[in-house]
This record gives sequence, structure tokens and C-alpha cells, in this order.
Amino acid sequence: MDGAFTVTVLTRRLDHPPAELWRALTDATLLALWLAPGRIEAKAGGRVCLDFADSGTVIDSAVTAVEAPRLVEFSWSRPGEPERPVRIEIAPDGAGARLTLTLRVPGAEDAGKACAGWEAHLEMLAAALAGAPIAFPFATFRAAREAYKER
Repeated sequence: MDGAFTVTVLTRRLDHPPAELWRALTDATLLALWLAPGRIEAKAGGRVCLDFADSGTVIDSAVTAVEAPRLVEFSWSRPGEPERPVRIEIAPDGAGARLTLTLRVPGAEDAGKACAGWEAHLEMLAAALAGAPIAFPFATFRAAREAYKER
């Protein structure tokens, strides 16, 4: 690999205060409702372990940057895989919050597929915060995947 990355930024405004978004990232019970069972330890070098049982994927990496309660960054990778940094930032926005997710995917990989997956998980996050968790929205994933292919 040549070290090049495709960088994508996804932004969502959510009608929930920043503290609720931070809890959704750092509370294992809430994390399982929108991303996967596991944990993100919100400290420098903290463990990130997310078990996507349906696909057999287990993310196992470390927190590379954290500024509680507004920023966490880690690699979206399994051991031995290339780094795929994901940075999640939370900022106040009126009575709610703005979530900015910056994803860096190695240039040789399918960035559109990764982005479509995050689009689906962000939909799950909004539903979980609203108190109505949903299963992985495959229709959202497929629609986003097609839209990213066209780009």
C-alpha cells in the first residue's frame, strides 16, 4: 500500500445534548444498540473492542486520541490489518449536538462500502437516542452504497 487514504467526513445534527452522544460512545449498553457489542475505553491507549457477530468481524484496536466528552479517535481495524482511523467529534448545536465522523480508508480499499456502513450505523444511533433502537438498516446501507459508487 502506498500510504494514501480516502478521507470522508459525515456530519449529523442530533436533537440530543452532547453528553447523551458521549454516553452512546462510551457506555457499553448504549454502544451495543447502534454500533456493536463491546467497548470504547475513553482514555489515551484505551481498548476498543467491537464484536460484529453477524459478519464475524471483531474490531480490536486502541484509542489514539481522546478529549472527553467531545472527541475520540481509534482505528477501525482488526489486528494485522491496515490502520483505518475514525475520528468522532461532538459539539454543542443549540439544544442538540453536531456529530462529525471523519473516516480515513486506505486508498486501495472500498471507501464507499465503509461510508455506507457508517451511514447505516448513524441512522441506528439516531434511533437509539430516540429510545427506539433499530436493527442494521440494510436498505439505508444499499442506498448509500449506490450513491457512493456514483461519486
